[in-house]
Amino acid sequence: MRTVCIPIDDAGAVEPRWGKAPKVAIAKVEGGKIESWEEIPVGWDELHGQSGEGQHHARVAKFLIDHQVTDVAAQHMGHGMEHMLHSMHVDLHLGVNGMAKTVVAEL
Repeated sequence: MRTVCIPIDDAGAVEPRWGKAPKVAIAKVEGGKIESWEEIPVGWDELHGQSGEGQHHARVAKFLIDHQVTDVAAQHMGHGMEHMLHSMHVDLHLGVNGMAKTVVAEL
């Protein structure tokens, strides 16, 4: 089973900002089927500017570790964030668009 994290907007579409996303979804996926879907307000849009980049990356890393995330799907992210996720052995799926549940099911 994979645990996918994806930034979402209020309509359920992929939010274009990963590191500044106000909300993400955590999906448990097995065999192309979404077994569970949880939407979590993270407030990274507001928290991003309140601390340095390293502290923000640590906040995101802790969230992903706490939720046992194996994959992140996003439109794009900064080089530093991408490097951090690679070092955590999180599989990245960049350049995604559309409805978040559809994107996750098709990964």
